[in-house]
Amino acid sequence: MSGLLALLDDVAAIAKVAAASVDDVAAAAGKAGAKTAGVIIDDAAVTPKYVQGFAPARELPIIWRITRGSLFNKLILLLPVAMLLANFAPWLITPLLMLGGSYLCFEGGEKIFHALFPHADARVEADMSVKDPGHLEEQKIKGAIKTDFILSAEIMTIALAAIEAPNVWMQAATLAVVAVGVTLAVYGSVGIIVKMDDVGLYVAQNARTGIGRGLGRGLVKGMPHLMKLLSVIGTAAMLWVGGSIIVHGLDTLGWPWLYHSIHDISVAVGLLVSQDWTAVVEWVATATMDGLFGLAWGLVLIPLATRLVGPVLQAVRGKDKAV
Repeated sequence: MSGLLALLDDVAAIAKVAAASVDDVAAAAGKAGAKTAGVIIDDAAVTPKYVQGFAPARELPIIWRITRGSLFNKLILLLPVAMLLANFAPWLITPLLMLGGSYLCFEGGEKIFHALFPHADARVEADMSVKDPGHLEEQKIKGAIKTDFILSAEIMTIALAAIEAPNVWMQAATLAVVAVGVTLAVYGSVGIIVKMDDVGLYVAQNARTGIGRGLGRGLVKGMPHLMKLLSVIGTAAMLWVGGSIIVHGLDTLGWPWLYHSIHDISVAVGLLVSQDWTAVVEWVATATMDGLFGLAWGLVLIPLATRLVGPVLQAVRGKDKAV
């Protein structure tokens, strides 16, 4: 009997340790996930465009396929690479973060440049040339998953840099929780966003009160404006996150001037308001300057990407197809 009680006591102790580990993973995942907020906003803002133009019945199936592709990107492709980097080549994390940040700056800068100086978009023209809806859907899904891979790599790298875990297993578990949580949050939000106009239409046609029908019509009319707002927020988040990554990366690599200059200016601006608003004003000032730097860096990268990197990649792909 005493042996059984000892065994039960050991089981209870193991259960307590396991529960504490789960709590630690959840806490670490929450902290690491918060660091990726800017990229998450951008991901949620970018994705709805991939279902625009399709029948309402195809919207959720398309989003679900993109969600599965995103989970595959994070858990199967990126998680093992992230763990190898963290444990065998941690010095590569900052340069890779900066590379991803540069991509975000380029994407944001290109969007603003296109808005200021409209020009033909080869991707849009290619979509217009596709007449088969099924083929177009496959192209859109593949394009969304490719874009998700870049953003997922950035999310995983940012989260990895923020994780403080005692061992590799805790680190891997925390990163997996972040991957699943972020993916469900992003694409769950996207699913709600793209179906809100259908919900509004249903309410407008079936509500029993005038207020309810008015609310439904408001949803239908408001969704296009919300989509435009999300696009603006996504671009701003892209530039803010990308610029912030580059600024912090330069500081980490031994070029701290820009980081400290932005910090000092933000503190000086914060002193101009009451103490109740100091932290908020400092954050806004820092985010604004990071975003402006991200925009400047993105505009610099546009000719480099379009005239050098793009043609080289096309040439390599052409050779691969020829082989």
